[in-house]
Amino acid sequence: MKTLRLDDVEPTRILGTHWKPIRSTLGIRAFGINAYTAEHAGDRLFNEHDETESFAGRQRHEELYVVLEGRAAFTVDGEDVDAPPGTIVFVEDPSSRRAAAATEGGTTVLAIGGPVGEAYEPGPWKERFLSEVRERSTT
Repeated sequence: MKTLRLDDVEPTRILGTHWKPIRSTLGIRAFGINAYTAEHAGDRLFNEHDETESFAGRQRHEELYVVLEGRAAFTVDGEDVDAPPGTIVFVEDPSSRRAAAATEGGTTVLAIGGPVGEAYEPGPWKERFLSEVRERSTT
């Protein structure tokens, strides 16, 4: 068993957000899970993407987002969702375009994902993010 407080996961500033690598910190292999925190209203939580892009890897993930703190504005396939704390946004279609930005400072969103019917594999983007973490820790 492992326990961890989200505040104890060292964030790395990547693509305009603070990324907290929960999966790699805990050694989770069954699914992807990370958190994104925005300092200010208007900051991007995660960039527009879908799970069919090459940067996502070969798998096609369903993704679930949970707003833990603050407030977020999600856009999924052109549909806007106002998301106060406790809101769950489930994007079951891997090809759906999605993005989120904070509408309040201090917004944190938990992102959980994985493929249907097969074992989870991290996409190539995770290694890029983790290499930035390693690089920053050595400077």
